[in-house]
Amino acid sequence: MNNRTASRVLAAATTALLTLGGAAACSTDGPAGADPQRVDVVAAFYPLQFIAERIGGDAVRVTNLVKPGAEPHDLELNPSQVGEVSEAELIVYLKGFQPAVDEAIEQNAADRAFDVATVQPLRDATAGAHEHEGEGAGATEEPGHEEESGGKDPHLWLDPTRLATVADQLAERLGKVDPDRAADFTSRARALHADLEKLDGEYATGLTTCQRREIVTSHTAFGYLAERYRLEQVGITGLSPDVEPSPQRLAEVIEEAREHKATTIFFETLVSPKVAETIAGQVGARTAVLDPIEGLADGSGSDYLSVMRTNLQTLRTALGCS
Repeated sequence: MNNRTASRVLAAATTALLTLGGAAACSTDGPAGADPQRVDVVAAFYPLQFIAERIGGDAVRVTNLVKPGAEPHDLELNPSQVGEVSEAELIVYLKGFQPAVDEAIEQNAADRAFDVATVQPLRDATAGAHEHEGEGAGATEEPGHEEESGGKDPHLWLDPTRLATVADQLAERLGKVDPDRAADFTSRARALHADLEKLDGEYATGLTTCQRREIVTSHTAFGYLAERYRLEQVGITGLSPDVEPSPQRLAEVIEEAREHKATTIFFETLVSPKVAETIAGQVGARTAVLDPIEGLADGSGSDYLSVMRTNLQTLRTALGCS
């Protein structure tokens, strides 16, 4: 038995004793039953699961803490999931995005965690916010959301080039966990990097010539995408998708949409479209899904790359791109 396998067995036994009472009623396919020949990786939410699976291949077993169809911002962990974090050989997360995950890592796995927010500086939550007449930058933010992720925008994966950089660093970290397969991780990361560069090129070309460059979104998740491809985001609410906008904010967005002759108001797969539909009705626009890819809908059969390409086609239609 090698050191990594022995450590896994000891961690599993310890966590089983600690969580037996709370986890007995919770069925799980988590790390406790994992193949000792594979690296146990816990991903905090979907985009991190995607890159971990692409880089790890058959050498890893990835557990996503967020169930398909669930909204990851306000994730609460049950005892079984805390056990998964405790047992994992590597936890891939974004500090500040999911406080419950941060707490579980701090208490149980600080030495085995990879914070993707440390790979590149995150954007300020209000960076690039659309200014209204007589108001300063950041006017699109609803009060209270600037504290999420320490005043930073966590949605870095919506810029494929940033996600590629994160993937490269993740391959290095996996190589330290399992040195015998380090070269395989590097090779898969190189292939993923190429796929993400291709996607970036498709976006750059597809959004070069458009009649409009403003996107009206249900919450300000698309700052990285807007920055990368020279779009202008008008968010109905701030970074948290589950907060109702104030009447004043609704009036401001309606005015913005009319001013820019917006044909589409975007909403998301995991949140209610009601507010977007209200604004669309006021300005004579339609609604469409622009997916922030924080998670996948249950049974969607899609992945990060296919959803990003769907987003591109949606944007091209809404913005009148040639």
